[in-house]
Amino acid sequence: MAEYIDASWPGLSNGATRAERRPCDYRAYVPDPLVGRPLRLSGQRSADIGDVERRLLVLNMSERPLVGLEALARLLLRAEAVASSFIEGLQIDVRCLAKADVAARSGVEAHDDTARAVLGNVRAMESALKLADASSIRVDDVLELHRKLLEGTRDAPLGGLIRTEQNRVGGTGMSPCTADFVPPPPDRVPDLLEDLCAYMSGDDHPALVQASIVHAQFETIHPFVDGNGRTGRALIHLILRRRGLATRFVPPISLILASHANAYIAALTTYRYEGDADSPEAQEAIGICIDRFIADTARAIADTDRFGMELDALEAEWRRKAGKVRAASSVDLLLRMLPSAPVLTVTTAAELIGRSVQRANDAINHLVAAGVLKQTTIGRRNRAFETPDLIKALTGFERALAGPLGDTRQAPPTRPVPYRDRRA
Repeated sequence: MAEYIDASWPGLSNGATRAERRPCDYRAYVPDPLVGRPLRLSGQRSADIGDVERRLLVLNMSERPLVGLEALARLLLRAEAVASSFIEGLQIDVRCLAKADVAARSGVEAHDDTARAVLGNVRAMESALKLADASSIRVDDVLELHRKLLEGTRDAPLGGLIRTEQNRVGGTGMSPCTADFVPPPPDRVPDLLEDLCAYMSGDDHPALVQASIVHAQFETIHPFVDGNGRTGRALIHLILRRRGLATRFVPPISLILASHANAYIAALTTYRYEGDADSPEAQEAIGICIDRFIADTARAIADTDRFGMELDALEAEWRRKAGKVRAASSVDLLLRMLPSAPVLTVTTAAELIGRSVQRANDAINHLVAAGVLKQTTIGRRNRAFETPDLIKALTGFERALAGPLGDTRQAPPTRPVPYRDRRA
């Protein structure tokens, strides 16, 4: 039975304010376990779930006219990781992140803490997708995912460690008494995580339902000191890949969740019912959370499809600029993979197309001469190349998903967004 537990806060002897130093009482929420929890879906809700699941399958099976799904998948994974980081207040523009990514791949030391944190989110997303083939999901898998998220950041020592103290969400000051939400006491967390992983390993409910419930439950447990939101959103990718709905890529659901932040938080708050899980109130609370997730997934699918068409048009323009290109040549392969690489070096281009460094260099020179690529640097003087049209398109995509109308020029964004780069 889900319940609130009354607890006392002793106060902080070194608190900055009197409120932080003063003892007080608070209530910590303990959710019902997921395994065996009853769930009743209305006919309308089931129909909506089935419709969005079919649309997600079609999106993953479709063949784009030009841009390969592999390239689109890489780009969307990056966009999703950036969006998940934006929710946590980690803001970085497209060009800076792309340069930091290439620098890391090339062994060039980077000094941008924000870039390292966001790249950690990319690694966490990639790790989540690799878990999809495992026979079951274990707590150790989730801990490893969290460790990769914080790897290379100042919070790396906290990576993969379950919290041993009471944490809180929102509010002011260091006291849980003023928090918007207080997660379960630390002694309840290990069992709740075991139950969460057991539920993730099963298939009792439709995939989108499972993803929404796992995400809500994980954010409710809040098992880590930091990185809970980003880890919880990575689990969405894991489930949708594991259940076969997103075999090639997951649309950027986090971008939409962040754009509807008030509704998203309201849904998570509603999910935290009290009492019997079989009660009408509990069932409706879970249903509201599922509805929010389904609606945002549908929007992410539609926007991804439009973005794919924009990239197709972009590649067609690149090919027009490049002139006649022999099929399966290094230039042809690079043009096809270019949407996944806003910034690259000769070495990363060679890895991307599976050709020698010399062939990759020749292809890059061809595209620089055609005006598709532009030379830049990473670090102090390491040569690299950027795709200005792609940087502009990706920035526009991330901005568009931040507004209720899909265009920040028609309606202001509802969350932080990357600036339009006038150099692109």
